Amino acid sequence: MKHTVTCSGSNWMIQILNLIKNKGDVEKSNSVPIYERSPWYEAIGSQELIKKMESPRILSSHLPHHIFAKSFFKSKAKIIYTMRNPRDIIVSLFHFTKILKLYEPSENFQNLMEDFIQGKAMYGSWFDHIKGWMQMNDDSRFFFITYEELIQDLRGSVVRICKFLGQELDDAQIDLVVENSSFKSMKENKMSNWSQISTDVMDQSNGSFIRKGISGDWKNHFTVAQSEYFDKIYQEKMKDINITFFWEQSS
Repeated sequence: MKHTVTCSGSNWMIQILNLIKNKGDVEKSNSVPIYERSPWYEAIGSQELIKKMESPRILSSHLPHHIFAKSFFKSKAKIIYTMRNPRDIIVSLFHFTKILKLYEPSENFQNLMEDFIQGKAMYGSWFDHIKGWMQMNDDSRFFFITYEELIQDLRGSVVRICKFLGQELDDAQIDLVVENSSFKSMKENKMSNWSQISTDVMDQSNGSFIRKGISGDWKNHFTVAQSEYFDKIYQEKMKDINITFFWEQSS
């Protein structure tokens, strides 16, 4: 199993997939840090860990489609692509810059939004990322889901993911997956909230990695002018994608 995201709920999906893999058993989720349960495919420091993992492996990645490992496309590995309303991604990133030492803390929301629109991010343009991976939309190994769907119907989403992966869980096991991948459960779980990571990497004294777990928080950050401006850019950049995403239906 492989899973790629773009600042859109990767931690959440990792937790869900690990719980599904273990039929709802929380032993590993409560004893092994989440970044070791599902190491980052592109991280140099993860390579030895990935080699030692038993199949089926759950790997995470933020890589765009055009530079993803070509061996994947010749394999039977499955990929779950988790997406989120880009407006909420911008807000999440704004707060994330304050705790991840890799970033300079962003103090200007407008500048951050401009950088996002122009693709000045670690993994490039969000719009290109979406367009790249959605080329696989008709591939049976590819499954996409949105952060907003997970929020609206977590249990139903878990059932859909199980079906895609060919994992047969009974009702009680599905209930355990849902219970232990809830926002409250993950925020309190030291193995899921990244509190075990070195403060040289992430300093959560300036904020929380698992912050709100909601959709629509962008409405508390965007001005009317910023919202109208972003909508115009969004419509232009996404006009060639013949898919209506969940956040477009509910916006």
